[in-house]
Amino acid sequence: MSAPADVNEWTKAEHADGYLSMGQDWPPHRGEGEAVLLAELPTDVTCVLDLGSGDGRLLDVVLAARPGARGVATDFSPAMLDAARRRFADRPEVEVVAHDLASPLPARITDVAPFDAVVSSFAIHHLVDARKRELNDEVFALLRPGGVFANFEHVAAPTERLHARFFELLGEDVADEDPSNKCVPVESQLGWLRGSGFTDVDCLWKWHELALLVATRPLT
Repeated sequence: MSAPADVNEWTKAEHADGYLSMGQDWPPHRGEGEAVLLAELPTDVTCVLDLGSGDGRLLDVVLAARPGARGVATDFSPAMLDAARRRFADRPEVEVVAHDLASPLPARITDVAPFDAVVSSFAIHHLVDARKRELNDEVFALLRPGGVFANFEHVAAPTERLHARFFELLGEDVADEDPSNKCVPVESQLGWLRGSGFTDVDCLWKWHELALLVATRPLT
């Protein structure tokens, strides 16, 4: 159900373009998960970081819900970066940073901290597990006390049958699964977040292999 090696197809323009061609409403139920994500963000967000922002859709949704906030979007796919820069071309409150999440977050991002919220959408599951856990630690350090990490993620199904069922519902053949996927069960990821120091850690929304994982940096 996941790639055995550190394969990542997202540097290829055709791979990113194929995803973008699916439209803003793909995958199914995306809007439902995003609505729950918005409800969990602090009301007083002034600065938000989007990890693996793609074309900037999620950051755009967050900024629309928190008027006046600044945003930092980061991705490493040239096609996605171009799309994000077009989306935010007339938005001086948004900075788009080219960075591969497989490496530690750069000073261009960390120097903006603290963030009130860090969000991500269908990106972190492309990292190897050790890097996922390191990234949790980095996010914790970037958040202000009381800040929220909301990861809208592709997670591993409990069984192969349910994995195949998810792809059936997407209208896809499981044999054509993206080799970049390195999905992890919800329970494991919640444990990793707690291990990084987060509190109020939970999966607050789930539809098959799509899940919203939310965690808070403690006030003290």
